[in-house]
Amino acid sequence: MAELLSYSFMRNALIAGVLVSLTCGIIGTLVVLKRMVFISGGVAHTAYGGVGLAFYLGVNPILGAVAFSLVASFLMGYVQRQTRQRQDTLIGVMWAIGMAIGIIFADMTPGYKADLMSYLFGSILAVTHTDLWMMLGVNLLVLGFVILFYKELQAVAFDESFARVRNLPVDLLYIALVAMIGLAVVMLMRVVGLIMIIALLTVPAAIGSLFLNHMKHIMWLAMVLSLVFTTGGLLLSYFFNLTSGATIILIAGISYLSALLIHKSCRRCPA
Repeated sequence: MAELLSYSFMRNALIAGVLVSLTCGIIGTLVVLKRMVFISGGVAHTAYGGVGLAFYLGVNPILGAVAFSLVASFLMGYVQRQTRQRQDTLIGVMWAIGMAIGIIFADMTPGYKADLMSYLFGSILAVTHTDLWMMLGVNLLVLGFVILFYKELQAVAFDESFARVRNLPVDLLYIALVAMIGLAVVMLMRVVGLIMIIALLTVPAAIGSLFLNHMKHIMWLAMVLSLVFTTGGLLLSYFFNLTSGATIILIAGISYLSALLIHKSCRRCPA
């Protein structure tokens, strides 16, 4: 382990795993409880349009991803709350448009496109100090948002009708939550890539929700599981020369299936 920590890229990757785990645990729990998995995927794939445009313009792809993610988040959240248009239809359309824009601008960008592909499939070993500062900033925003509005978010997540009766700003909280998802997407795409973001964002919280009922407890367990998945996947990918993002998601997926089996077995056991 000491040898691994002697490499700066490995230290950056491990720190990134810790920072990512915090956001996955917090935002992922809200996504799972509020059943916003599909909208998370929509935001993630729409962000690819920003990555492609940024590469074409010669600016930092993170800036493009942030812009597209936030625009998509606000648009999806607003339209879904204010119109009768089916949510899955809107998300599917924006999902396709974002990917199409990204692909078109990628084709128009001259030169080798290996860096562009890294945003699709992730590369935690390529995380830079700038990326780490960005991740820290996202974590502070997410943590501040949840601390300030924890009770309101809990009410909206478990019983939206009750939250409306209590005169809580349900629609505003929903749009703000989708915006937090957009920021989380930008952070996660450097670790596992846009294609596999949904899994890392939702699997830890989904496992936690199988065994726990309190939102705060689910968040804590999801953070721990996210850290286990990212660290375990990182180490396996290093020692066996595997793709880090795919290895992380494979561990998470196997863990979720195992948790499902354990949960069902426990329910069948006589009291």
